[in-house]
Amino acid sequence: MQGCDISVVVPAVNSLDDLRGCLKALSRQRGVRVEVIVVDRLGERVRAELAIAFPEAVIVPVPADCPIPAMRAAGFRAARAPAIGVIEDHVIVPEDWAERMLAALAEGHDVVGGAIENAATARHVDWAAFLCEYSASLPPLPAGPSAGVPGNNVVYRKAVLDRYQAVIDEHKWENRLHDAMRADGIDLIMRPDIVVGHKMHYTVWLYTSQRFLYSRSYAGARVAGASLARRLAMGAAAFALPPLMFWRTVRRIVAKRQHIGHLLRSLPLLSLFVLSWGAGEVAGYWFGAGNSLSKVR
Repeated sequence: MQGCDISVVVPAVNSLDDLRGCLKALSRQRGVRVEVIVVDRLGERVRAELAIAFPEAVIVPVPADCPIPAMRAAGFRAARAPAIGVIEDHVIVPEDWAERMLAALAEGHDVVGGAIENAATARHVDWAAFLCEYSASLPPLPAGPSAGVPGNNVVYRKAVLDRYQAVIDEHKWENRLHDAMRADGIDLIMRPDIVVGHKMHYTVWLYTSQRFLYSRSYAGARVAGASLARRLAMGAAAFALPPLMFWRTVRRIVAKRQHIGHLLRSLPLLSLFVLSWGAGEVAGYWFGAGNSLSKVR
């Protein structure tokens, strides 16, 4: 798309139905020209249907085992707009999302992230998974420079993002890129009023396994090349993670005075999910990431 204002990278790793909802929301953006880049590892059938239903979308095919960070990197390379946004295939953006993100960049910022709300509200397991993963990104949040912004509701100035191509090509999670930017004095700006909906449906096993895989990939990347003694020590320390993460999650949600009823009903599943979180980190520190990164959805 020539003359677009913002390119939005969407890694397609879940279902076609999830992707349709995401792309329909992007097609309704008002006031700005949006280039949608779908980086797809779901296969030829999905790509053929996308070409019919969303002919304006740029489809970047990747292998079925391509990890999400590598998919994002492929999307960045394909982007042509002066601003690049990143969401997920189950994220639903409001009609003014792109317009407001660009307005925030126009204030002189280089990286702007927003808040995340649950849009899969009918089932306890979806609430438990959302609260486990996104309690830190749930509004209300302080506005302005932040220690971190979500990787699935963020926009970068392309000229700035291009400076970090070597970091991006490491194919690690967004915290690596954001830490590198902050180390160079680039502010990560939180705009908690720019909210997207996280509409992902889970089974208990799906989220438990995904939490394990994500945590193992994260921990394995942290200790890649480290000494055996350091890996053993960090793995031992990770046994303390489940109660710590459980407490932090509960404390954040109670402090926000939102979703207390959903939190109470989620406590048994939340206990299971943080145990999986901790087990994944122990496995990553002790045994490395393995192929966990390519299985994260």
